[in-house]
Amino acid sequence: MTYIAKPKLHHPTLTENKVGYTRRDYEGRISTLCAGCGHDSISAAIVQACWELDIEPHRVAKLSGIGCSSKTPDYFLGASHGFNTVHGRMPSVLTGANLANRSLLYLGVSGDGDSASIGLGQFAHAMRRGVRMAYIVENNGVYGLTKGQFSATADLGSKSKKGVVNHDSPVDLVGMALQLGATYVARSFSGDKEQLVPLIKGAMAHGGAAFIDVISPCVTFNNHGGSTKSYDYVRQHNEAVSRIDFITPGQEITASYAPGEVTEVTNHDGSVLRLRKLAADYDPTDRLAALDQMQRKAAHGEVLTGLLYIDPLATDLHTALNTTATPLNALGPDTLCPGAATLAKINAALR
Repeated sequence: MTYIAKPKLHHPTLTENKVGYTRRDYEGRISTLCAGCGHDSISAAIVQACWELDIEPHRVAKLSGIGCSSKTPDYFLGASHGFNTVHGRMPSVLTGANLANRSLLYLGVSGDGDSASIGLGQFAHAMRRGVRMAYIVENNGVYGLTKGQFSATADLGSKSKKGVVNHDSPVDLVGMALQLGATYVARSFSGDKEQLVPLIKGAMAHGGAAFIDVISPCVTFNNHGGSTKSYDYVRQHNEAVSRIDFITPGQEITASYAPGEVTEVTNHDGSVLRLRKLAADYDPTDRLAALDQMQRKAAHGEVLTGLLYIDPLATDLHTALNTTATPLNALGPDTLCPGAATLAKINAALR
């Protein structure tokens, strides 16, 4: 695979944060996603959030699974630790890394297919165990790498680019995160940077399991099935010697609206997304009220965005397991293997 390298030289007047890094220092490789993809907007928001938090890039460990969303960690925080797991297994690998080295900040990036289908069980256990992490799902409702089939988060009654109607009920990851015990739960829109950046900053600084569901429109699967310029029509009427895909560049979808207001966002395929931003007087510390509010708005066809719930006294898995403050990967042999006498004492206590 060929990569287009970004220039390493920075303009000398770029603003530095408190730890001496410019915003460019938090970037990664040039994105290979479709032009206008909402996922790139999320990457930009992560870059902005980490720069504003004055985080040293090498203190971050970013992990992902499989899918368009899971490619994005290559496009931000190029100087951080990174691991791309197999499909749906990001949460368990992140849990193991977190237990071994609690001194890093953990950022899990996933998609609606990666987390709501094959990785649903992994997602559930990471939330209920309180693994300290910022878990971001880039949610577009389709399998972008396999030509646009419905994902598990696709709304009931929605249509694919081929006109197929989805008859399955959607998996609501936000509702699951609230029920499973996540202590920071939010939903946002990829094009609303003013809302998304603070939510990511809050998730990165949170002391427990933080989850953000980000609605991120897919620009690719919106060509009309009856068009003679569509990909399907050309393939059916063309005898090609090889299979080549070209994705028409799209415009990034943005949204700006005040707290308490509703805005309608027209997606690339013509469908309309109704976003309601939480009111300024909303209480995010009531878990049951968050579930009720979200379901009430969903019944009216609205997607509630903002910080839905936070536990200001959150604890994490290390607290539950009473692990040592020293990262496990920094402990020496004498500590990890205290000898036969200590082992006998432990065994005796378990009888």
